[in-house]
Amino acid sequence: MGLKTDILIVGSGCSGLYCALQLPRDMNIIILSKAELEGSDSYLAQGGICMLKDESDYESYFEDTMKAGHYENDKKSVEIMIRSSRDVINDLVSYGARFRRDENGDFVFTREGAHSHHRILFHEDETGKEITTHLLEQVKKLPNVTLMDHTTMLDIIEKDNVCYGAVLRLKDGTLTTCEADNVVWACGGVGGLYQHSTNFPHITGDALAIGKRHNIELKNVNYVQIHPTTLYTEKPGERSFLISESVRGEGAKLYDKNMQRFTNELLPRDLLSKEILKQMKKDGTKFVWEDLRTIPREEVESHFPNIVEKCKEEGYDVFKECIPVVPAQHYFMGGVKVDYVSKTSMDQLYAVGEAACNGVHGRNRLASNSLLEALVFARRAAADMAEKRNAIKKDPELFESVDLSRYEDGAELKEEYGEIIAEEMKEQEDVNPVGAKAEMRYEPCSIQ
Repeated sequence: MGLKTDILIVGSGCSGLYCALQLPRDMNIIILSKAELEGSDSYLAQGGICMLKDESDYESYFEDTMKAGHYENDKKSVEIMIRSSRDVINDLVSYGARFRRDENGDFVFTREGAHSHHRILFHEDETGKEITTHLLEQVKKLPNVTLMDHTTMLDIIEKDNVCYGAVLRLKDGTLTTCEADNVVWACGGVGGLYQHSTNFPHITGDALAIGKRHNIELKNVNYVQIHPTTLYTEKPGERSFLISESVRGEGAKLYDKNMQRFTNELLPRDLLSKEILKQMKKDGTKFVWEDLRTIPREEVESHFPNIVEKCKEEGYDVFKECIPVVPAQHYFMGGVKVDYVSKTSMDQLYAVGEAACNGVHGRNRLASNSLLEALVFARRAAADMAEKRNAIKKDPELFESVDLSRYEDGAELKEEYGEIIAEEMKEQEDVNPVGAKAEMRYEPCSIQ
């Protein structure tokens, strides 16, 4: 006997949790996490979350987003995101999220690369953790939500382009099905496929592979963002530690092997990554240097305490010396193609967060738009599901014929999905190259 629910949300990051909070309380919801509930990339976001401060900044914010995305962005999606930002921030504050304020209680805004103005709210250097922790606290209070950790979506169950549920592997290894009126993919990006990534290794683009298998439309799956500055390490297989873009926004400088500046530190991420890689090749080095000593000590201590501590653990005193940094895979602008309410090309199936592509980011994401975009469109997905709840199609008999034995070999399935993603990325890269290739973690997924 399988599971049954109104809404199945695959992923416990900020988009999945916020979606659940926005749904009617009389709808039963199951939220899955492939690892522990806190094992989402949302928790790792350091920099901050953008907000439209007032109307005078709208045109500038819009243009900054478009320019960073090389003007491939969907203009309506960008407008929706910016215009919805204040409502989302108000929700987060009501849930207990704390953003830095001045002595008068007003928000303090920081700036990051490719932003014309200071418009980014933050909590120290772990804004994602601050937001997602409070979202999870609120979700845990809801009697209509069941949280299931270490549970993996292996496939969806569909017929005639309608999604009726999913195949799951439970915490104890048991295979089962889950019948749901709507399924929401909030399962993140593709970082786990890369050798050097700031992402958790278990986030491996499952929605893309499953989507491809079921002829669900994908978009820009080769649009992979490389973050310019992660702490260089020679420890194999370790997740790359992000040195937030806010560090450069507050004045940190980048130096070559001769301790000379070689670029504008506030370039968009893709352009800055190219400049750093070019300098590394020129110098014959594995990293460049980042100098935080150009920032007032009290600002570093209050704004970036976790970065200071991590560098200390690795043997670097940011107040006395530069730290080695190198680009690494960071974010995924492509994904499952969705409309303005996060609906995929399959009925009763939605995608939100990094798993989805609504066109906001274009070819390259503007710093600190990720958390905002994920929340804005998760909210719209919830509203659409609530509005259409009386028009749901059901097919209980479909679940009686599901052959679970084909999902028993988890390693084989993982390899198959990796190959599907790699092939799709390569095909799109050949048609529309973005120059964001990187060494993937698993041999079957290697893109040359």
